[in-house]
Amino acid sequence: MKKGNILSALEKNGLIAVLRTDTVERAIAITDALIEGGIKNIELTFTVPNADIAIRKITEKYKDRRDILIGAGTVLDSTTAQIAHLSGAEFIVSPTFDKGTALLCNLYQIPYIPGCMTVNEMKEAMQAGAEIIKLFPSNIVGPAFVKNVKAPLPQLEIMPSGGINLDNMGDWIKVGCRMIGVGGSLLKPAENNDFAGVTKMAKVFVREYQLQTGELSNQYV
Repeated sequence: MKKGNILSALEKNGLIAVLRTDTVERAIAITDALIEGGIKNIELTFTVPNADIAIRKITEKYKDRRDILIGAGTVLDSTTAQIAHLSGAEFIVSPTFDKGTALLCNLYQIPYIPGCMTVNEMKEAMQAGAEIIKLFPSNIVGPAFVKNVKAPLPQLEIMPSGGINLDNMGDWIKVGCRMIGVGGSLLKPAENNDFAGVTKMAKVFVREYQLQTGELSNQYV
């Protein structure tokens, strides 16, 4: 899938599940549960042991589902980004901005979503080719930060990640965030191997996202 198509699909799907766990098998089980619940963007972090193997297995499993996007998270350098890319990751996410990673992603036309906390970092990331900026950890600054930054930089696309839950998701959407990174509050049931609970929670998050963005008509509420 071309870079532009991936970026469009990421925005269309909206929610990006940030998946952290301790084994490849659990990563696959959680991914299956999320997809069954309607979440189609999965960021599998490189804090997962053998994350490259998990990405390879998941992308192979869902190779015929072009609406499913599997990306790599916690990518700190270009070497890890290359491993993720070769394993099948379609987008790269990082908690920080790394110029070497940006250059590699530009070379292979992979969307790179670096984590930034200041306007200067965001400017540098955009100059290096990043089209989406991950505001991380977003709970430190809050939605008002996005509103204030987008006043002088309206072209900036910000994806908040960190501390997002059902109660505050709408606040981020109201200030112009179309992509939302969600982790702990979404995957809480997985801590007890309750994968059906993950699916149920995913459905709740998708419904709330659609309500807040106007994609779900009030007649169905």
